[in-house]
Amino acid sequence: MIKVPIRTLFLIFFYSLWNGFPASTVYAQQSKGHSALKQAIRGADISFLPEVRESGNVFYNSQGQAEDMLVTLQHAGMNTARLRIWNEPSDKHSSVDEVASLADELHQKGINVWLTMHYSDWWADPGKQNPPKRWENLEVAVLADSVYQFTKRVVQRIKPDIIQIGNEINNGILWPQGHINQKTQLIQLLDAGVKAVRDVSPGTKIMMHYAGYAGASSFYSSLGQLDYDLIGISYYPFWHGKSLDSLRLALGELHTTFRKDVIVAEVAYPFTFDYDDAVGNVIGLPEQIHPDFPPTPQGQLDFLMALKYLCLNTNGVTGYCYWAPEWVSLYGKDSQRGSAWENQALWDYEGRALPSLQWFSPDTP
Repeated sequence: MIKVPIRTLFLIFFYSLWNGFPASTVYAQQSKGHSALKQAIRGADISFLPEVRESGNVFYNSQGQAEDMLVTLQHAGMNTARLRIWNEPSDKHSSVDEVASLADELHQKGINVWLTMHYSDWWADPGKQNPPKRWENLEVAVLADSVYQFTKRVVQRIKPDIIQIGNEINNGILWPQGHINQKTQLIQLLDAGVKAVRDVSPGTKIMMHYAGYAGASSFYSSLGQLDYDLIGISYYPFWHGKSLDSLRLALGELHTTFRKDVIVAEVAYPFTFDYDDAVGNVIGLPEQIHPDFPPTPQGQLDFLMALKYLCLNTNGVTGYCYWAPEWVSLYGKDSQRGSAWENQALWDYEGRALPSLQWFSPDTP
């Protein structure tokens, strides 16, 4: 069993009182929480792992031994790996071939595979949902068939345990045809992806993924009778608010209202504001983080453990996933080809595993 620092336990106790669930929920019912954690999705989006491996950099586990990042994550307790798929990326990274190869390795290691279908050649998120170049200007019926055929091919090849139909689809997918303002067409496109999964892999769980919790209930209501299994919510304090109590209430209400299991599909937190390359970081200012959790290794751990207990003690929340723990700086401190996320990775600037890897453990505390 991994030992959790007393300070972390104190903060969990404090948040249990402050955020509306009694301390007895965390401690008197610890056996319930422990049992739930054994079954929870303890995930990490490790889509950058192939690039990290190709770089030749060496990384170390908590004992100071050189170790592949995937091995370290699995030993820490990660049981599910999230991988993004781009249709035709400019290089091989996040291509179907690369993801299929990594998914085979994951399945051989007994790790669940969770696919994120961007339906784009690059990033898709609330601010951009650009169709793949080959799909530009297609009529919606042809576009829906393209979604069906591509999804079917991917699922047949990779056999995922979980699949997202789109990534952070607050404003729809495959703009302009699938924009949120074109609700009928959006549902048609989402349904095409759903049908492809159901036709070839009925056991795969289907997720609809939304960034943040503000507006989430309205969004999921708008999906009507769309057939899916899981609600996925991204949560980053800078973009989605710094009240853990509001997050807890929103996640519980989503489960109650829609009768779906809920997963915190993306989260991350900095362990420093320092840089390790010449690329600016996404998060690097005090106002961007939660005021109670400083940007230190301990602050990162404390934030994640508070979130972990929030998930375990909110009815219907069945897992959580760290986004890009492996996206470290790979090419030197002066490189412009670096990471915008290295200060939110779970390895420090010397390649050493951070204490926050304890977050994945089924045995803490």
